[in-house]
Amino acid sequence: VQLQASGGGLVQAGGSLRLSCAASGQSFSSYSVGWFRQAPGKDLEFVAGIRRGSTNAYYSDSVKDRFTISGDYAKNTVFLQIFSLKPEDTAIYKCGVTRRYSARDYKEYVYWGQGTQVTVSS
Repeated sequence: VQLQASGGGLVQAGGSLRLSCAASGQSFSSYSVGWFRQAPGKDLEFVAGIRRGSTNAYYSDSVKDRFTISGDYAKNTVFLQIFSLKPEDTAIYKCGVTRRYSARDYKEYVYWGQGTQVTVSS
């Protein structure tokens, strides 16, 4: 499966963005999808996941009040809506798929998109 992440950009603090992760080659039906982010000089960090073929989502504690993950499985796309952006949200956001029902460890993910840059100005 090939993944394409998009929707990043430069936004002011307090703004919102919707990131997209589109799959091709295979549908998401066999995989659960996760969003991760990597800020400069930091490790890859799990932020949100959605369990395969469902609306059952889970989040890291640090973002759960501001991030919403959802799926449009007819369009083979998973979204990450980010509200009330903060400068510390600045990172490359990447989507990946796992064969596990849910996973917060990036090592459980088998395919990745290339990432989309989110930059939040104060």
